[in-house]
Amino acid sequence: MSEAMPKPVASPASIFEIERVVGDLAEVRRNWRAARNRSAEPGGRELPSRDALGQILANLRGALFPMRLGPPELRQESEDFYVGNTLDTALHALLEQVRLELRYAARAQPVDQASLKERAVHIVREFARSLADIRSKLDLDVIAAYQGDPAARSVDEVLLCYPGVLALIHHRIAHRLYRLEVPLIARIVAELAHGHTGIDIHPGASIGSGFFIDHGTGVVIGETAVIGSNVRIYQAVTLGAKRFPTDADGTLQKGLARHPIVEDDVVIYAGATVLGRVTLGRGAVIGGNVWITQDVAPGSNVTQAGSQQQGKIAAGARSEQES
Repeated sequence: MSEAMPKPVASPASIFEIERVVGDLAEVRRNWRAARNRSAEPGGRELPSRDALGQILANLRGALFPMRLGPPELRQESEDFYVGNTLDTALHALLEQVRLELRYAARAQPVDQASLKERAVHIVREFARSLADIRSKLDLDVIAAYQGDPAARSVDEVLLCYPGVLALIHHRIAHRLYRLEVPLIARIVAELAHGHTGIDIHPGASIGSGFFIDHGTGVVIGETAVIGSNVRIYQAVTLGAKRFPTDADGTLQKGLARHPIVEDDVVIYAGATVLGRVTLGRGAVIGGNVWITQDVAPGSNVTQAGSQQQGKIAAGARSEQES
């Protein structure tokens, strides 16, 4: 008696109707591109890659701090060789990402590929020239973190472990790229750090030397914020916008100065929210969970209790005027 033949097993594609799903997704993509006048011609990638930029940033971190953020087997006698080789790899990869952004930004107009490539080379060359300055600023940030946190046992611990330092490495790189007019790449660099640390710093924010973010989770710093030197902030601090003006068509106006100015030597404790184009004067101390929408004089000490008392006085004055 012959054995029964096994029944054919359906392929995973037929189980999940993969061909139908692929067709549905293709239709959605076509509709999206048609609605936005995107090219339907076959071609390569249009936009910079998060994955590629993640690898570029890993290489740049290693080149900036080779003996601490570079490969574990690295020795000091081969430090310069490693930095040179790593930078060559990172900068050539960055050049391709910059070319993609420039080409994407100019997609609605005729593009001279030669001039586009020349501009991309100029941007990456200028960025490379700024790396020593970026490293010098980061050294001051690391020292500020070490001096500002009694739990820190060494500057090496700060560099290896503190999320605020990682966020600042990314920010100082992103800010330079933002100034070199590749804002999409700069934003991706910032968001890579945001995803790892919970610290959200827009690459447009201007931050002075010796900046320390303690703990860091939930910190938000907006695009047009200006922060001086030797400023210290704690977790869940927001330096945000108070309102968002619109034009006659109701479209948000872009690029307006709408975030706080924080002068030198200011301390902002956990949970404080500072909104609008207000100025926190030099040496001011902002207590935890305080909500600020007005200028703060230099040297002031603003606490939650003080803010509540000011609110009661203001409310009382209004009541007397109304009566």
